[in-house]
Amino acid sequence: MRVPLNWLADYVDLPADTDTHALAAEFAAIGLEEEDYFGPEISGPLVVARVLELVKEEHSNGKTINWCRVDVGPEHNEAEDNPKDPQPGAERPSRGIICGAHNFSEGDLVVACLPGTTLPGDFHIAARKTYGHVSDGMICSSKELGLGDDHDGIIVLSDLGLSAEPGDSAIELLGLDQVTLDVNVTPDRGYQLSMRGIAREYAQMKGQTFTDIGSPSVAEVNAPTADGFPVSIEDSNPINEVIGCDQFTALQVNGIDPSAKTPFWMQRRLTAAGMRPISLTVDVTNYVMLELGQPLHAYDTALLGEEIVVRRAQAGEKLTTLDDVERKLDPEDLLITDRGGEGGKIIGLAGVMGGADVEVHSGTTDIVIEAAHFDPISIARTARRHKLSSEASRRFERGVDPKLGPVAARRCADLLVELAGGTINPATTKVGQAPDPTVIELPVDRVGSLVGVDYTTAEVTGRLEDIGASIDVVGKDRLAVTVPSWRTDITADVDLIEEVARTSGYDKIPSIQPSARAGQGLTEAQKTRRRISNLLAADGYTEVLSYPFTSAKRDDQLRLEADDIRRKHIRLANPMSEDLPLMRTTLLSTLVDLVARNFGRGVKDVALFEAGLVSTSAGLPAGPGPRHLPGYHPTDAELEEIYASVPAQPYHYAGIISGNVELPGVWGKGRKAEAADVIDTARRIARTNGIDVTVEADQIAPWHPGRAAKFVLADGQELGHAGELHPKVCENLGLPARTVAFEIDLDALLAQDDLRTWDGALSTYPVSRQDVALIVEADLPTQTLAATLREGAGEELELLETFDLYTGDQLPEGKKSLAFRLTFRAADRTLKADDASAMREAATKLAAERHGAEVRS
Repeated sequence: MRVPLNWLADYVDLPADTDTHALAAEFAAIGLEEEDYFGPEISGPLVVARVLELVKEEHSNGKTINWCRVDVGPEHNEAEDNPKDPQPGAERPSRGIICGAHNFSEGDLVVACLPGTTLPGDFHIAARKTYGHVSDGMICSSKELGLGDDHDGIIVLSDLGLSAEPGDSAIELLGLDQVTLDVNVTPDRGYQLSMRGIAREYAQMKGQTFTDIGSPSVAEVNAPTADGFPVSIEDSNPINEVIGCDQFTALQVNGIDPSAKTPFWMQRRLTAAGMRPISLTVDVTNYVMLELGQPLHAYDTALLGEEIVVRRAQAGEKLTTLDDVERKLDPEDLLITDRGGEGGKIIGLAGVMGGADVEVHSGTTDIVIEAAHFDPISIARTARRHKLSSEASRRFERGVDPKLGPVAARRCADLLVELAGGTINPATTKVGQAPDPTVIELPVDRVGSLVGVDYTTAEVTGRLEDIGASIDVVGKDRLAVTVPSWRTDITADVDLIEEVARTSGYDKIPSIQPSARAGQGLTEAQKTRRRISNLLAADGYTEVLSYPFTSAKRDDQLRLEADDIRRKHIRLANPMSEDLPLMRTTLLSTLVDLVARNFGRGVKDVALFEAGLVSTSAGLPAGPGPRHLPGYHPTDAELEEIYASVPAQPYHYAGIISGNVELPGVWGKGRKAEAADVIDTARRIARTNGIDVTVEADQIAPWHPGRAAKFVLADGQELGHAGELHPKVCENLGLPARTVAFEIDLDALLAQDDLRTWDGALSTYPVSRQDVALIVEADLPTQTLAATLREGAGEELELLETFDLYTGDQLPEGKKSLAFRLTFRAADRTLKADDASAMREAATKLAAERHGAEVRS
């Protein structure tokens, strides 16, 4: 928000000798950080000049110039003809200046910068010989002085409604000595996007009494009448169960002079605030918006239908906005339309930008002023959807005072009558009602406990009253605070506490480093992720991070079947790129891009891995999820519904090896990566938690149908896949042939018991090993049988290994033989052979009870 200090001085007691840099520091202390500083850019003699004589001269280059004699005041005029001028001729004290503009004549008051002046852009003025004369200065245009973009003609002071005497300082006359601060407004404090809001902050900071120029109790407001311009609100598709427009004020001004121009003082303030003057009616609406914070819109009454209607857009509707862009509308867009007359039309995107059909023009004499209050969420979504951020939308989406509309409409009408004549039509429209004020109970002692500063009840009360709140004492050191209407950001007691801290000055809060709470260390999931990442890094993989966004095209490139659950993506409402609108369901869908990029840059041997979340819409209820108003706490049943609408986001690990897995060198020719490499990697990942997995052949995209493996856990849950990628997948993605990859579901691994038995302490006692072969059903998972043996063997079983699988003719049909090696070690003694045999027998006995296992001789 740009704050011209001379404008701010209209509302507060701002001393003329204010140190602007000190003021910026004070603003920063209450949260308004300085973004930029615009100070005087002109130095030297810039004065008012009267054109005494103007002679047009045509030159051989085809250009006509004006040789002017100007009176620049006794202090700056030459006493006699300029001796440097080869064509003297003036009989009275003056200066000779060459000017190429033709919009002025003899007798006009203009602005002249004399030699020694420095203009914006570090442009230095000096006397110079040109077109046969010595030009002793320059007659200035608005652009040269930084007042605007007009460079076609020079400034004629009478056209600006200004008067002065030759020699007077033009710097002061044109306000070129003024200072503007650009402060950064926190997004939730929309009231600060106005001179009204900034003046309130300044008054509170300086302890001044602030008279709210936007309060209905202070400003003159028109009472609604039955014959006001017809307006209806027909919001049939409210977002979050909130009506898009809850209040609409319409005020009419008739008989304005269409030729009236915006006075210079208003143009200067608009320019200093960062807005371009356009026409009187538009400039007045912008001026009131900057002054009070209420966006306004003016319509040509003659171009309007019989009634203004606020409604949502319908499918297929289009609108050409004031920037001459035709926009395809969305059903959630809130519109201002009219009805009757020529059949009705769309006249604007509510709260964002008006349409071109009913805009005011050079012949407009009667206008309707719109001052509405719109839902911030609806306006923010529309502005982002159409990539159309405007001064109005910036304010509405941050929150506008709902009681400000009638005040702003009357202020705008008064200025139009003052500057362009006409009359205010007493017929006034007001549809809807401002919401009831918010009342929050605040324990005073809670303020100090959160901020770390001991505030008295009087201090807390005073600070909150300064921001416009009204206070009632409801108990000992308990306050009932009625939040002012313009503070839409205050919804809970912590917001009030923040205001006390902010307005008292953040610099008053001591910097005390809090003592850290004793932690519990890493969680088991974090420890497992570290073990796996360390394992992969030690194996030569490089960890990378890819964006989690993908597309349906990538699913096709990976050759996923049409009914593959991995095609159940979450679609982003506002994707970073239209080409990548989906959230990934597998890490490989984005990890392959990094391999392809490295391969394209000449890196032929690549081993990469990524750990991260994937998401899926599988299992989600149909339709949009539940929505609730801000500040509403859902019931337990509603919470369950909310959680059920949240997509699953399992944590995955994925890796790809392309090229050599063992690099060539003096030690050998190297070795190309094979499916067995990533299959072994996946098995060893499971072993980090002491878990053995069952490896089965599988046919699943994007892997080669004959070189892919599936990993199954003891409870039958699928851990993941590994193997060589399908040749067509490599071709589709631009990967080298025979690229291998794996992907596992870490959450599935963490759901298993951690079966590691070694506690990290080395024993001084020897081990005792026992082997056993068990005949079991062929479909019994090895992991299930191994878990049973561990349970039966007891705590002194250090290691259990599977070293043989037999399914030959010597076994009954439907049976298999699994051979295990059991390694026992006691922490306090040397185990005897009988001890180890007893533990082995206990293990086989439990296996026989649970699985019908028989010891194979």
